Amino acid sequence: MSKIRLGIIGCGGMALTHSGGFGYLADRVEIAATCDIVEERARQAAEQTGAKLAVTDYRELLDAVDAVLVVLPHDLHFEVGMTCLKAGKHVLMEKPMCNTEQECIELIRTAEETGKVLMTAYPVRFWPIVLKLKELLDAKTYGECFQLSIWTEQFTRYYDGHWALSADRLGGGQFFSHGCHYVDIMLWMLGRPVRGTHIGTNFGTPWMEKEGTSNATIEFESGALGYHFGTWGARGSRLGWSIHAHCTEGMLEIKQADFKLYAHTQMNEEIANLDTESRTQVLFEADSSGKFTHYELEHFLDCIRTGDRPITDGPTSLQGLRVIWRLYEAEKNGSIADLRGLGLDEDWQAVQVSSGMAD
Repeated sequence: MSKIRLGIIGCGGMALTHSGGFGYLADRVEIAATCDIVEERARQAAEQTGAKLAVTDYRELLDAVDAVLVVLPHDLHFEVGMTCLKAGKHVLMEKPMCNTEQECIELIRTAEETGKVLMTAYPVRFWPIVLKLKELLDAKTYGECFQLSIWTEQFTRYYDGHWALSADRLGGGQFFSHGCHYVDIMLWMLGRPVRGTHIGTNFGTPWMEKEGTSNATIEFESGALGYHFGTWGARGSRLGWSIHAHCTEGMLEIKQADFKLYAHTQMNEEIANLDTESRTQVLFEADSSGKFTHYELEHFLDCIRTGDRPITDGPTSLQGLRVIWRLYEAEKNGSIADLRGLGLDEDWQAVQVSSGMAD
């Protein structure tokens, strides 16, 4: 079977995070072309990936590829995605899918009309260590999950003039740009959301026009709570990138710093002595190499071959972004967001929200 010819549109830092995964799939995919408005970046990416074509206008690579990976500023996702779909190309779109609800809807409908795969690049969904956590939660191996907490503490400071400093180009702030990963994870693991709150600030990250630090809490139909703390202003960290799932028979922890999934169990009942000791067991140890982007790329290729819908397809991605837009709107109004109707298993065409960022 012939290899799928992939074009990379946008050859900045994010594109490089994908490059390590291409080698794992060399028997299935060929990087046929690269594109960047900076010609030197396009050429360097072509040399790195073995692409034969390097261009500065993405339209010039469409005849040479079957599919594209779009790694561009968020405000360009819609135009480029639409052009590629209408040209008959499958699209793997870096997150978030688009900056507005209407753009997302038009992109989804165009993919359906053309019969092409539209997938959002949410790599965390495909990490083996995260899949193992999901398996344990679904099986209720440690009882019912009543609290899922996700921390992402990093230092991300863009240089003056960078597009991501603009709220309009980014689509909001850190929560929209990066937190979309973790809203997606919470909906996937905990089910239908009911209500929630978000508070963000650029105190500590003055280079951000909108929030560089955010706290989001979501209540789910089951009664479980989901929490995400994300910051681009960390000057030090203990939690780094980690997930804690508190269940009725123990706590599951992904500690990405050592690539391990732990179970913490048999904690003594606290009787005013703050005895928080528990038994710790390693349940899973992940491969520590790379950012694991080849797992999502492999799924994208599978969907192209089989015609199956991606796990992170357009409607799924849209529902997660709708949650963020409702949380932003409630934050602006000083209220609690109504998140009903936005589960990943619910009809994406049945509800629309006002997409926009908090003032």
